[in-house]
Amino acid sequence: MKPRLFLGAAVFAALLAPAFTQQATAQDLGEVVVTANRLNARYAQQDRPVVGLRRQADSAIMQMWFTSDARDEAVRKREIHTMVLTALDRSAAAGVEMVTGNFELIPLTKSNYQDLPFFSAGRVDTSRTNVMIKTKLSGSLTTAEQRLIAFIKDAPKSGRGVVENGGGLTLTIINPDQYRDTIVKQVAESARGQAAMFGPDYAVQINGVDRHVLWSQVSRTEVFLYVPYSYTIVPK
Repeated sequence: MKPRLFLGAAVFAALLAPAFTQQATAQDLGEVVVTANRLNARYAQQDRPVVGLRRQADSAIMQMWFTSDARDEAVRKREIHTMVLTALDRSAAAGVEMVTGNFELIPLTKSNYQDLPFFSAGRVDTSRTNVMIKTKLSGSLTTAEQRLIAFIKDAPKSGRGVVENGGGLTLTIINPDQYRDTIVKQVAESARGQAAMFGPDYAVQINGVDRHVLWSQVSRTEVFLYVPYSYTIVPK
């Protein structure tokens, strides 16, 4: 089964750190302003727990729009399909994959590209279809962004069709649930360590570790994977 790919939060160009996984707080803090609070921090999330798995995102994606304003609707659709198919043929050589989906990403192929929905582009007799283009974070995020922008810019046009950049970068993570056991082990280690500080007469009661893995962006290129746990230190 092909690994599932999920969307993360929107990000913009920045230097990419080497790939890694580690137990970490959601956002390591340096020197802070005492009149501020944690919600003033970038990528702050009020209900995010402390312990989880911080790692580099897998890919960056960007919106790509195919539009035609040919008078006849059938001509518009044919021009858009021609541009999409041409882009598909060029994508592998450009280090780009075309995908669709709002949550779980589905690869766009020659078998399913004609299933893409058409939308009004806001003008009379104008149609548009949207896809996303994805590239792995194998260098800097700036390099990834430039690769995606170049792919859109170099895409051939057809008739009255145009290809446009639909917006900024977004991160993805492949199958977050694969990290669940690792995260739960980290929560258990943290809970045991905290209980030990109170002495041998105390134990820990943990809740929430049976729930799904959630995720949150914590830097321009990193995500924080966690389960929504809580624990209480209690007398034995």
